[in-house]
Amino acid sequence: MRYLVRSTALFTAICLATTGVAHSAQLALISTEQAQTAQAQTTTALADKARLLTALAREDLVLALQERGVSVEQLRARVDALTDAEAAQLVAQIDAAPAGGSIVGTLFTVFIVLLVTDILGFTKVFPFTRSVR
Repeated sequence: MRYLVRSTALFTAICLATTGVAHSAQLALISTEQAQTAQAQTTTALADKARLLTALAREDLVLALQERGVSVEQLRARVDALTDAEAAQLVAQIDAAPAGGSIVGTLFTVFIVLLVTDILGFTKVFPFTRSVR
């Protein structure tokens, strides 16, 4: 019993003695360029999120979202939750997307549909096709 009391007292004394020991932090100096780069990244990330939130303020977009059952508040919360990299990627995708879609893709799709219906005998648009019927 005395052994247990002494062991507990010794353990408690060691814990109390080491509690007040300050732990040193590892600090490193950074260059001015590194500080400017970090500041520029933060500014860019804030600008990307602001651009996304500005796009959400458009009336036509709000109406389209409401028709699909998505509230603007939910979307704003999701934009706020995006990481800096995700926001930058989303803005890059928006910038790369063609305005109004690709007309070449639409024309190609219409051509293929007309060609297939011509071959199946439903229409007679192209003179170079032979009907299956």
